[in-house]
Amino acid sequence: MATYAIGDLQGCYSAFRQLLDLCAFDPARDRLWLVGDLVNRGPESLEVLRFVSGLGAAATVVLGNHDLYLLMLRAGLKRRTEDDTLAPVLAAPDCDELLNWLASRPLLHIEGQYVLLHAGLLPQWTVPKAQALATEVEDALTGKEAKKFLLHLIGSRPDHWENNLKGWGRLRVIVNAFTRMRFCTGDGRMVMRAKGPPAKAPEGTLPWFALPGRASRSHTIVCGHWSALGFYREEGLIALDSGYVWGGQLTALRLEDGEVFQIQA
Repeated sequence: MATYAIGDLQGCYSAFRQLLDLCAFDPARDRLWLVGDLVNRGPESLEVLRFVSGLGAAATVVLGNHDLYLLMLRAGLKRRTEDDTLAPVLAAPDCDELLNWLASRPLLHIEGQYVLLHAGLLPQWTVPKAQALATEVEDALTGKEAKKFLLHLIGSRPDHWENNLKGWGRLRVIVNAFTRMRFCTGDGRMVMRAKGPPAKAPEGTLPWFALPGRASRSHTIVCGHWSALGFYREEGLIALDSGYVWGGQLTALRLEDGEVFQIQA
């Protein structure tokens, strides 16, 4: 059995299947870890959702910001942007079935030394703390007030964590860290406007994973989201969004031995 962690698919189904062929992936034997953002930008989001949901237990998926955007669209809480490619999903006869499956995906998956998530963890969060906070969001997303929860996700404030946060603001901080964060100040304030590479970090900020004293260094974080960072490995971090949808690569890494597989756009 092999476990293949794969970067942001963003609706690029054909490339995804080519990558699985390159890996010799067998769903009867192997497993996929997908870092979120299954949908949008690319032209085949519907095909991605149908295929991945059909893999059952062979695929472990965490939610990304584009996945949440799709759920907001389905709930009528956001207008479609000019560059989204989600119309075929919203018009599909199995839309509700697929999006109910998507809404039930976690924000965080922990297995052994590895932690799978989309964007990042705030520096003061230990892995057990992050798991508890992720569960709060997952319960809200599948609960009776799920639509209200999605409405209150919009926005970037509060921009930092405090243990006494309550209500929608508390949940918004958790979601923004897990699904949108790239840069933080030294005291853990998220700077959402910056999307460039680490070399162009806004003054007074660092990549979230580089902050001194980060409490989640006990594990190896497997993430995506940051195409300007690209495929990147260091001790305790595997970043897999290598920007296929922007002309880069779609990347898979086999966790058992670290071998890398890539499809070039």
